[in-house]
Amino acid sequence: MAILAILALLFGAVFAVCCLLLAAFIGSLLYMVVLHHRLKDAGLRREERLLSTPLPADADLPHVVVQIPSFNEGPVVRRGAESAAALDWPRDKLHIQLLDDSTDETAEMVRQVAADLRAKGFDVVALQRTDRSGYKGGALHEAMQKTPYDFFAIFDVDYIPPTDFLRVCMRPFFAEPRTAFVQARFDFLNPHENALTEMQMVTLDAHLGIEQATRCWAGHPLPFNGTCGIWQRAAIDAGGGWKGDTVTEDLDLTYRGWVKGWRALFLTTVGVPGELPADTKTWLRQQQRWQDGFRHVSMRMFPEILKSRDITPSAKLAALLHLCMALNQPVLLVGVASGILAGLLAPSLVPLLLTLFVVTVAWVLVCATTFLRAGHNFIRGGEIPPLEFAVVLVRFVGGQIATVVRSFGVHFKKMFSKPKPVVFDRTPKRGN
Repeated sequence: MAILAILALLFGAVFAVCCLLLAAFIGSLLYMVVLHHRLKDAGLRREERLLSTPLPADADLPHVVVQIPSFNEGPVVRRGAESAAALDWPRDKLHIQLLDDSTDETAEMVRQVAADLRAKGFDVVALQRTDRSGYKGGALHEAMQKTPYDFFAIFDVDYIPPTDFLRVCMRPFFAEPRTAFVQARFDFLNPHENALTEMQMVTLDAHLGIEQATRCWAGHPLPFNGTCGIWQRAAIDAGGGWKGDTVTEDLDLTYRGWVKGWRALFLTTVGVPGELPADTKTWLRQQQRWQDGFRHVSMRMFPEILKSRDITPSAKLAALLHLCMALNQPVLLVGVASGILAGLLAPSLVPLLLTLFVVTVAWVLVCATTFLRAGHNFIRGGEIPPLEFAVVLVRFVGGQIATVVRSFGVHFKKMFSKPKPVVFDRTPKRGN
């Protein structure tokens, strides 16, 4: 009996630690909201100043390579390529690379789109690989070696940049030449298509409007969002280039460049619309890929950040806190399992365990609600009334539970199967 009591206390202690860690991780979102309000005015003024930087005459503008990765995307590739061709930039300095790894009829579509645009006088090339080695990161790396130019605008195939995107987003590079990349804000083509897309809109607005904007304003590490941004070659090279050994090549390169001293800019006032997954299965697969990639990068970059002598302690803390968010699900799963075991071994602990659980859940809900509403107010001006927003929050909670359940199933299967190589599970696009 003594051994069972000791085990119950140990599991209870693990449960308590997990609750505290989750409270700290989610509490960081509330801190970001506070920091956002404190830095917003100065941050927006700086953005306005950078975007008012004069551009050189057209003859002196740099060459820009627009890269559009695709994999079995179907007809949507034409819209993406044509939106790139419509960008307002000197024709002789605009170069478009269609990075296509397709294994279906999309491959022929890409070749036809490239031929059609070339016939209209655009510099468009279809770079098609016979294998997907390195996935998106591998495609970006190989394409970069095929051009001598220094600026790369990257768009997932479903995003439609406004025609003045380059005229606006290239300006900060002339004001601050050590900028690694300029990241524009996602906007959405189908935010109100159904309950799922509306929930995603609210979630991503909070991520972009609160997390990304505030990190930029505070000088914290700013992750690249994988699309709707412009990188310069020197920063990519300094970070070691694009790599395909993680499914979040954008976050990986961001941190590798950041530890080398490169900083980035997030633009809250420039939106680029793209397509949100409209079915639950596709969305859950996307979330799993992001979670897996986040953990890959976290494990890789923790030692690099800790041993760096060029990063201030406060910046290290901000980076580590950000990367620790990758531990949310593992901590939650360990906590739930430990709490159940502690309650089974010592029923007398159940009231205490339940109290701690309820307090943690309440804290998480308060932080998440404040975070999501703040992002919605900042980006959308509070267009969803409070009562309707409460329904969106319920959907958000349901979505988080679904991702945890799916993640648990994925990792449970991995425990009883042979290790498999990293696979980039690309989110399919419909072209809406």
